[in-house]
Amino acid sequence: MHTSASHFALAAILFAATPSYAQEKQASLSIPAFCGYAYPDARAAKRNHKTGVVRECKGELHYYFECATPGQVKVEIERVGNAKAATVEINVGPHPGNTPARVKTQLPQGAGKAWIGTFGLHLPGVHKLVIKTTDGSALQNLQAIVLSGCPLRAVTVERRNASSVHLSYKAPREHQDDIEWFYCELTPKTDPLWTYYMATGWHRGYFGMQVNSKTERRVIFSVWDSGNEAVDRKKVKAEDLVQLVRKGDGVYAGGFGNEGTGGHSHLVHDWKLGDTIRFLVHAEPQGTHTTYTGWFSHIPKGGKPDAADAWQLVASFKAPRDGKHLHSLYSFSENFSGANGDRDRQCDYGNIWLRDKAGEWLSVRSASFSHDGHGKLRSDRRGGVRNGRFFLQHGNFAIRSTKRGKKFSLPEDATGKPPLLPQ
Repeated sequence: MHTSASHFALAAILFAATPSYAQEKQASLSIPAFCGYAYPDARAAKRNHKTGVVRECKGELHYYFECATPGQVKVEIERVGNAKAATVEINVGPHPGNTPARVKTQLPQGAGKAWIGTFGLHLPGVHKLVIKTTDGSALQNLQAIVLSGCPLRAVTVERRNASSVHLSYKAPREHQDDIEWFYCELTPKTDPLWTYYMATGWHRGYFGMQVNSKTERRVIFSVWDSGNEAVDRKKVKAEDLVQLVRKGDGVYAGGFGNEGTGGHSHLVHDWKLGDTIRFLVHAEPQGTHTTYTGWFSHIPKGGKPDAADAWQLVASFKAPRDGKHLHSLYSFSENFSGANGDRDRQCDYGNIWLRDKAGEWLSVRSASFSHDGHGKLRSDRRGGVRNGRFFLQHGNFAIRSTKRGKKFSLPEDATGKPPLLPQ
């Protein structure tokens, strides 16, 4: 799967321990069934995108909500159509936590609301509700989870992706137009499916790594075409198309659309949790074009940085209507499928360097945090500094939020050195 900064898309879902909601707390709250997360198979739920109904789900559905104060919450389940009678188990408890209250009840056949019970919430904050059948059969025709009692909040739209989060970096003013190289190291701390940890983004492209499936991981390097076509690359004028110059061994190269258009390349590469992956981008202006090249190298957990000849080429693309060096530099973390948007995503970004066209290396020691539009509705997203490196974290619902625009600086004792350039 190819994905870019779809972190620009407006999205929504639930919240965090100190949430920022689009709606006020209310004594009665109806959460559409399609807001739930399916377990153990994240894609098991069959959803109706217009009505909010989950027609069928094998396994469990997890829902998240927030209460303002301790108190009691009454739970009802609304179903539609000719739903079969079923015995279900409902668990409600603090999130995170492993001591939920549990109720089993019979749902009658057919449409309507079924009373489940009253649950005591002993702490304010985030809670999780889990529903499943007792005999392992599929849940059917769920319309909504209806809660009432103490003041409650949840975002009630379908999009379930975690908010995308970003770090932006500024070159010194006197070097803003002459940055030729951009280097960053990523160390993933979690690796749920459908995660994109992006290291070296700039005004024209991005470079990072993804978890694409249970069996495949990728290193991705992409550069946008010129023009304003958002969807179909076939509509882009020939003079506005990015051209592939070269690619490394085993690298797939092609095009992409639906998020802007451009040249895409990826290498299937089985990076591991806790490893450090090094990313290096080079810009070579040539008149009104610029050729952008991406290299990466892999440092196994506990290993030492690779030598200059250990760099692996991903691809070079020639970008028209450009002629510039690298600017608008940033990193991000993205959950590109909402099916598991409640999983915790964390990655460290460190030892970041820029090199100008005169050959001077510049250490990046400050960054600014931002999030996509979805972050206005779902605030389990944060950034900061730990162990001498920047980090990004999102998902999980229990993460305390970081304010958009907050600036971070590395401590004085945070050290590193620039890379040896590819031979």
